[in-house]
Amino acid sequence: MPPISILDLVSALPSEDTWGPAVTTEKTLDGVPYAPYSKGDKLGRMADWSSEGKDGRDGRGGRQAYNRNYRDQQVYGAGTGSLFAVQVAEDESTFSVVDNTRTSVKTRGFGRGGGTIFRGRGRGGPQRGGRGGFQRVGGGRGGQGGDRYFDNRGGRGGRGGGRRFGWKDYDKPQRNRDSSIAIRPEWTVLEEIDFNRLAKLNLETPEGQDIDNYGFLHYYDRSYDKPPVKGAEKKLQPLDRAAYNVTTTADPIIQELAEKTDATVFATADIISMLMCAPRSVYSWDMIIIKQENKIYFDKRDNASIDLVTVNENATDAPLEVSEAQSGTKHDPINTPGALALEATIINHNFSLQTVVESDTAKVEYPHSNPFYNPAEETEPLASKAYKYRRFDLSVGGEEEPVHMVVRTEVDAVIKNVSGDDQLVTLRALNEFDHKAPGAGGALDWRNKLASQRGAVVATEMKNNNCKLARWTTQALLAKTDILKLGFIARANPRSAASHIILGVMGYKPREFAVQMNLNINNGWGIVRTIVDLIRSRDEEEDEDEDEDEEKVKKYILVKDPNKSVLRIYSVPSTTFEDDEELEKHGKDSRIDEDGE
Repeated sequence: MPPISILDLVSALPSEDTWGPAVTTEKTLDGVPYAPYSKGDKLGRMADWSSEGKDGRDGRGGRQAYNRNYRDQQVYGAGTGSLFAVQVAEDESTFSVVDNTRTSVKTRGFGRGGGTIFRGRGRGGPQRGGRGGFQRVGGGRGGQGGDRYFDNRGGRGGRGGGRRFGWKDYDKPQRNRDSSIAIRPEWTVLEEIDFNRLAKLNLETPEGQDIDNYGFLHYYDRSYDKPPVKGAEKKLQPLDRAAYNVTTTADPIIQELAEKTDATVFATADIISMLMCAPRSVYSWDMIIIKQENKIYFDKRDNASIDLVTVNENATDAPLEVSEAQSGTKHDPINTPGALALEATIINHNFSLQTVVESDTAKVEYPHSNPFYNPAEETEPLASKAYKYRRFDLSVGGEEEPVHMVVRTEVDAVIKNVSGDDQLVTLRALNEFDHKAPGAGGALDWRNKLASQRGAVVATEMKNNNCKLARWTTQALLAKTDILKLGFIARANPRSAASHIILGVMGYKPREFAVQMNLNINNGWGIVRTIVDLIRSRDEEEDEDEDEDEEKVKKYILVKDPNKSVLRIYSVPSTTFEDDEELEKHGKDSRIDEDGE
């Protein structure tokens, strides 16, 4: 009996009971010849919609997604694809398409672990620097991975190890800094102000007027403006000179002006500049506000943190305290925030004394002598310093009672310009402790880069020390000085904070420097006026409940939160910090000096 095919069995069934399309005896399907599968094809997935067409590599996800599941798999029907080839009748030899196939480029590799990719358009092969070059920015860790390189388009090359900048910054442990002052439980919080609110304030204030000038000034030594010869830099010398930083309420001139003038607010440039630049601050600081009758005094405590010069306060990775250093990490105690601040304060003091030419004949003397110097008691000579008491109008249009403020400003030196006129100078110093140490903030090596890349060095300092530079610029604007001189001081030995060298000095006009830093002086005046209004409104409410015989002296503490961008105003008893015993017991700040006390 001959074999019966499946088609014969299907055709024998009734047509009404069949399922599917009508069966034809011809081996065609709608005019298309049936294509049998190739015996060489290996069946795999019928359809894989998740990976089809991915990366243009037949659904295999490219080299990254290739694994053993795809090792022996072929595309179904690949062996018979030629059966469906369409024969082109017309001549299309003149037609061409763009070749978009990827050409593999063999990369060169060297070094330990991982390859290095050279990118850019440099001529004559890969080069360091220049156009199309690369810059080394980090190294591998523990022999795993080589160095990382960045091309001139910002792309990352190589497979090097090392931590990427910004990688999991959100996952860092929160730093818990200590407050600059111990908050006592009996203090009452009156107001809490967020920095976002302070940044939106604005008050257009006219330039101040000079009331009186005290002290004298030496001329600035122009030899420091010349770039020093490498290896022959000048050393920073410690000089014994009498310099004063008296607080507002202890200033005898301010006490006289409070009785003679109609001004209602009094402060020093050192104190008020901190308040005007508060939104840029990171570390905790505090100041005292005293309200006596209708007079308001912005004051400070003895040895307060506001007197110290911070270092890399605004850096992404600020210097760590000894307690914050991770276990196993090499940490130098001279690079803690407290030790660096003390070092920077001493450097600023010595720099302003060394960069002037001391002469009894060539100096500028003001009508009044230094109000804080007593020749009978002092043995050290006076430092070059002038105090300018200036008056500012903080009134707002339409007010019945105008608000005037007296600020004691300071000038460090004087210099002659091209025409021979005297110009006032403010002297400040930036210091480098170790550009390789933790907390350096990515600073460049000043010894090698200051002469050739001054702009990059200054830009890095603006980022890492934004609050400090803003305070110095504000102090120069308040004193109405003509030039702001910035010295660049480095340690003679990065592991020792005992000796320093002067690498260079740069001069800027305060207003132009403020524009570069995006510093708006009107925003600072708006902050000052807001705090003054808060104190005045609080006193008006409290005066209604007080007896007439009670002494009208109130004291407040303005504190910057150590871990948040918030200012808080506390109402404290009027006897707070009056004697040294209470100051040491409750008001001593949490800074650690070099002796650890």
